[in-house]
Amino acid sequence: MKIKQISIFLENKKGRLWKALNTLKNASINIRALYLADTSEFGILRLIVPEPEKAKKILEENDFAVKTNEVIAVELEDKPGGLASILKILKDSQINLEYIYAFVHEKKDKAILFLKADDIDNTIRALQDGGATILTPEEVYEL
Repeated sequence: MKIKQISIFLENKKGRLWKALNTLKNASINIRALYLADTSEFGILRLIVPEPEKAKKILEENDFAVKTNEVIAVELEDKPGGLASILKILKDSQINLEYIYAFVHEKKDKAILFLKADDIDNTIRALQDGGATILTPEEVYEL
């Protein structure tokens, strides 16, 4: 139920994002989802890739600072209120989120929400109890 995510710390310089993504391309690592947060000095690129340990190793070999952590992937309705329904489950369970990002996939009526919470196991239980569809790593990588 837990998805490994890699976080790459990038200096906010021209070409640095390209270099990270090109490094993954050259290693034939496909990106399933990404999220980029930045400040004036640096950015954090969060990626979901089918081979997170391989990606981490290759990026570190190319002088990137990389960290792995776990997130949860939730399938939700791609319609108004779809995200709100998941957030209500978490609010009612008093779950605090650190961040979220989402994307749509080939199921025209579905979206995938990646979320990071301070207590991932409790968050999984709350989502399951609330009837949410939690995806396995294999399901995410096959999308």
